[in-house]
Amino acid sequence: MSDELILVNAQNRAIGRAEKRQVHEAGLLHRAFSIFLIDPAGRILLQQRHPAKYHSGGLWTNSCCGHPHPGEQTVRAAQRRLGEELGASCPLRFGFLTRYDTRFANGLIENEIVYVYFGLAPADITPNPEEISALELVSLAELKAEVTTSPEAYSFWLNYYIVHHLEEMKRGIEEVLKRAEVSVSSNSAEVYLERSYCSS
Repeated sequence: MSDELILVNAQNRAIGRAEKRQVHEAGLLHRAFSIFLIDPAGRILLQQRHPAKYHSGGLWTNSCCGHPHPGEQTVRAAQRRLGEELGASCPLRFGFLTRYDTRFANGLIENEIVYVYFGLAPADITPNPEEISALELVSLAELKAEVTTSPEAYSFWLNYYIVHHLEEMKRGIEEVLKRAEVSVSSNSAEVYLERSYCSS
C-alpha cells in the first residue's frame, strides 16, 4: 500500500501528494481521519498507541485514526484502517470536520484537516499488537475529567477534540446509540466488554 498522503489547501481541496514521513517532517497540510467507536453503554473505546509509533507512542487516544491515500475516499480509508488496527468492521457515520496543527518533541509536525467518524463498536475486535498496546472503555464525562487532570497521558488530537469539539462528540455518540437502538443499561455493557475486549 502506498505511504503517500493527500496534500490539501486551507479549503480542503486536494493539491498534491507526498510521502508520509516528508509530510510530517515539513508540516504540510494534509487530509486525515479519526474514529470513535461507541459501546452499547455509550462509552468510547480508547486505544493506547504502541510505544514504537512514529510519534505519540504510549499515549491514549481515540479508537482509530489514519490518513487516506491519493485516490482513496476518506470513509473507505477509515474502514480500511479499522481493519488494520483493530481487526474490526462497522458502519461509520460522519460527525464533524476539524483542523489542527502541532509540533511533537521529536520534531515531527501534524498539520491536518480531519474527518471525524462515529460507529457502534462491533463484538469482534482483534487489536494489532504492532499498533496497539491496550484498549479501554470510558464515558465521555470520565474522559473529559481525565484529559483535564492528566492531558500528558493523551494524544494531542484527543485533547483537542475534548477542548474544542465536546458538543459534537456528544451528538456523535447520541446518534450512534439512537441509530443502533441499543440498551444502555450498565449490565449489558459489562457483558459486552467482557465478550469483546477482555482476553484470557
